[in-house]
Amino acid sequence: MVSQPEWVIPKKPTDLAEQQLLSAILNGSFPIGSSLPPERELAQLLGITRPTLREALQRLSRDGWIQIRQGKSTIIRDYWKDGNLIMLNALSNQPEVLTPAFIASLLEVRAAIAPVYTRLACTRNREQAIAFLEGFINLPDDPVTYAQADQELHHQLTLLSDNAIFTLIYNGFRQLSYQEGLDYFASPQARKHSQAFYRGLLDDFRNNDPDNAAARTAKVMKDSLDYWNNL
Repeated sequence: MVSQPEWVIPKKPTDLAEQQLLSAILNGSFPIGSSLPPERELAQLLGITRPTLREALQRLSRDGWIQIRQGKSTIIRDYWKDGNLIMLNALSNQPEVLTPAFIASLLEVRAAIAPVYTRLACTRNREQAIAFLEGFINLPDDPVTYAQADQELHHQLTLLSDNAIFTLIYNGFRQLSYQEGLDYFASPQARKHSQAFYRGLLDDFRNNDPDNAAARTAKVMKDSLDYWNNL
């Protein structure tokens, strides 16, 4: 059987323009509170037509990055104060513009919510969680495998909590969680520590002990945060 080729679909000009503008906002080329250049000048800078630019600007306005003012210049909104989950996802997908303090803040959020959705997963969908956790025993001992497995574990636990808000929040920084996990799991000690966590969590679910599962998760989240803060 002949395998099908993997087609590479080129990005549309509007998508590229939106991405370029967003990168310029996040890297400080267009700081918060500043005005964008006039439409004609900005279109020339990006090498696109003005209709394409207008569509890209409308998308950025819809998602809260900019404020388009009729008859006035377009300004960059304070996304740190007025942002939302859409922005969190965009920020997390551009780790090169993130500060260590921002990453630490994300880890603090995960440390706060992970014990809660772990407890709910144990209470509401214990058997499914057990079946999933059994796949974490004897993972191949390499950073990529552990980084992938760890973010999949937390994603699955949010799903099994039956609370979609946890999933939406976690999805907002899921990619960043994987990227930072590559650094974290480069340490053999970190992989050993997490393997002990997975095995212990599986025991908690098998024993129907949501309190211990939550406490165990809280501890490993604190350990991860301490590790990051000590880098």
